[in-house]
Amino acid sequence: MLHDVLRKTLYDQRRSYPAWCAGVLLVVAMYVALWPSIRRQPSMQDFLDQMPEALRNLFAMSGADMSTPVGYIQIELLSFMGPLLVLLYAVAAGSSAVAGEEDRGTLDLLLGTPTPRTRIVVDKAIAMVVGTVGLCALLGVALVAEGALVDLDLPVGHVAAAMLHLALLGLVFGALALAVGAGTGRLALSRAVPVLLAVVGYVVNGLGGLVDWLRPLQKLSPFYQYAAHDPLRQGVSWVSVGVAVATVVVLVVVAAVAFDRRDVAS
Repeated sequence: MLHDVLRKTLYDQRRSYPAWCAGVLLVVAMYVALWPSIRRQPSMQDFLDQMPEALRNLFAMSGADMSTPVGYIQIELLSFMGPLLVLLYAVAAGSSAVAGEEDRGTLDLLLGTPTPRTRIVVDKAIAMVVGTVGLCALLGVALVAEGALVDLDLPVGHVAAAMLHLALLGLVFGALALAVGAGTGRLALSRAVPVLLAVVGYVVNGLGGLVDWLRPLQKLSPFYQYAAHDPLRQGVSWVSVGVAVATVVVLVVVAAVAFDRRDVAS
């Protein structure tokens, strides 16, 4: 049986979540619709090859070929726009879980129930996981289904692997937003910190192979765990999955402990 807090959190998204889903479908449809014209333009790959290496590493996955379906989706969707959408949703869900309730003045209602504080955080985290995984699953299904209409043929298993890694990328930063919000009660801070660290992580991963002093930090970036092993070509990297899952679990535990110990009235 769903816990009351989990059920309430999912119910509260009844209007916003369909909008997120519609946005994902529209973004995928846009890139799918562009594929027939892109694949007949070899100049697009030439332009990519002529870009400075630093920009190519930041805005396109290494070794991707725009003339192939996999390379096109890697560059156009999975290198920037896809992660951006998922991160925005996960951070919004994580920040609103506790800090959002506090900001809206509804946290007292939750604390007035017999539900322990740690259970509230866990249920909120589960709702974030359900929403993020559902959004990525929809993105993957849309890619395969809509792509089939224009000969954008993608390996279904590898699409699923890419969506798994994409969901975990979002959940890492969503869990961070949850932890900051649970520990401070500040909605703006719970959004700003994950966004700032996401930008830093993105840059560190993109430039880590080019800048010597960044190289030791590259593997610490969640974006490295997301893309370095190329899941759309190679499938799931269980080591990267393990690192991401462990990070999410640790952050949720930190959130639960911090919220349980915090004086909400202060």
